[in-house]
Amino acid sequence: MVEVALEFTARDAGKAVVRGDLIIVIDVLRTTTSIITAISRGAKSVIPTETLKGAYQLHRGHPNYLLIGERNGRKPRGFDFGNSPQELASDKIRGKDLIITTTNGTKALTGSKQAKWVLNGAFLNAEAIAKKAVEISDEDKIGVSFVLAGEENRFSLEDFVCAGAIVERFPRNHVQLSDETLAAMLAFKQIKNNLRENIARGQHAKHLIELGLGRDIEFSCQIDVSTAIPLYANGRIRMLKNHS
Repeated sequence: MVEVALEFTARDAGKAVVRGDLIIVIDVLRTTTSIITAISRGAKSVIPTETLKGAYQLHRGHPNYLLIGERNGRKPRGFDFGNSPQELASDKIRGKDLIITTTNGTKALTGSKQAKWVLNGAFLNAEAIAKKAVEISDEDKIGVSFVLAGEENRFSLEDFVCAGAIVERFPRNHVQLSDETLAAMLAFKQIKNNLRENIARGQHAKHLIELGLGRDIEFSCQIDVSTAIPLYANGRIRMLKNHS
């Protein structure tokens, strides 16, 4: 049986690392959705940085890399793209290395980087990420932990529900769910038939709507439209190929 746990915010990522679990990072509005989209559209790699300063410094050393991300929902000065998954569906990112920094999502990623396996999950790739996570966990005899980005170290509705969508796709007789992951799955089941409308009721979603970014919520609430599995290893996120 694969044990499945859940950490509610980025600052709790270290707990999952200490357990030695495979980690699925979720920031569905919008970091992991944007990364999945970028990798699917042919980005060579995505490099998460926790701070704006770190992103600018890395870019100075690699001016051909593209800067993407946000602070408080808005594109920072000098960045090529914001954190909109719709923007990152552009052919301009094909074959490019991207530097990403966001308010919450990249904190969850960099906080997880010491783990052997760090995958990027969202509604977009829920089925694919569930299948791959169980496969790797079986092979390596390790548990699975969700690390939710949260909203400035607070609980985030959309990340919790997204974890539940992935949990629902785990083989039921093959996993042992913590109470937190069971609750996430039950929450997803309760709202999945009106997913976008319910996600839009969350605090972060309301903020994005105020900024005129409501279409990103609709984009991010698509389920199982991607088979991409972005793997974060050695400081970069790349498409996971076959592994041994």
